[in-house]
Amino acid sequence: MLPPVILAVVVFLLATLCVGAILLAALYPRLAAASALDRRLALISTPAGPAALKNGVPEESRRKRSVEQTLREAEEKLAARAKRSTKPSLAVRLRQAELGWSKRTYFLVCIAAGLAVTLLILAMTGFGTAPAVGFGLAGGLLLPHLYVGFRRNRRFKNFAKEFPNAVDVIVRGVKAGLPLVDCLKIIATEAQEPVKGEFRILVQDQTLGMPLDEAVQRLPERMPLAEASFFAIVIAIQSRTGGSLSEALGNLSKVLRERKKMQAKVKAMSAEAKASGGIIGSLPVIVCTLVYLTSPAYIGILFETFTGNVVLVCSALWMLIGILVMRKMINFEM
Repeated sequence: MLPPVILAVVVFLLATLCVGAILLAALYPRLAAASALDRRLALISTPAGPAALKNGVPEESRRKRSVEQTLREAEEKLAARAKRSTKPSLAVRLRQAELGWSKRTYFLVCIAAGLAVTLLILAMTGFGTAPAVGFGLAGGLLLPHLYVGFRRNRRFKNFAKEFPNAVDVIVRGVKAGLPLVDCLKIIATEAQEPVKGEFRILVQDQTLGMPLDEAVQRLPERMPLAEASFFAIVIAIQSRTGGSLSEALGNLSKVLRERKKMQAKVKAMSAEAKASGGIIGSLPVIVCTLVYLTSPAYIGILFETFTGNVVLVCSALWMLIGILVMRKMINFEM
């Protein structure tokens, strides 16, 4: 037999548990309904309402992961595009230079340039046929390439100069309530070239059924510039995660204009160094020409003797190395 005190404690505990179980069984439906009501009130009280959770994941976290994924994909595309843009094909370079030449036309221009340089060397100098043909081959290969590169770089600069204005037009149109496609159509008809032509192609791609974000992704492929890549990334992020497009494009316009100001500052700060490099690089040629005009016999040793030829070649190589070093020092990537 248990002592009376212990027996009384055990009876009291059992009675308490029985009473608690009876009360829980009686009040459980009301408690469950109250907890469900509390969950509904918690969902309604959140800023995003019931849409704040999707599959148990907060909307803000889901948007953040979507943005990170979009940025990773954009970075991979930019890396692949950078590899292609370092050595673009001839057809791509001609299209980017806005030249309506085919490959056959380009090769015909190379042949014409080579013949012109050969005839010019034969007519204006006393060189023989072999040196003239060598200069002709060099001119035929180099001059059309330089011309296409000049046209291509000039078109890129014009696009970068006009593009912030086009972004401002999109921002104002979106704030005024116009759809993004209508804003793009306005730029395709009212902007200046080459922005006008590139956005016309973009609108045509979208009209033919291509999704807008994919059509915009093709813009940096035609214009391999940082400005076009920024614009494509902003449109891709907005199409996947939503948000205020006008605010995002407004920030992009501000970044582009600040970037342009920084480029102007760098150009102004490096102008003196570029002028000094140009003067230093041209001095040997100018001095050699003046000495040849005033005292041809004095400098003729460099051209008539083997030792003089070796000195000329070594001097030219050292001058070339110096010019390349100075060019590397005064050119800044933005």
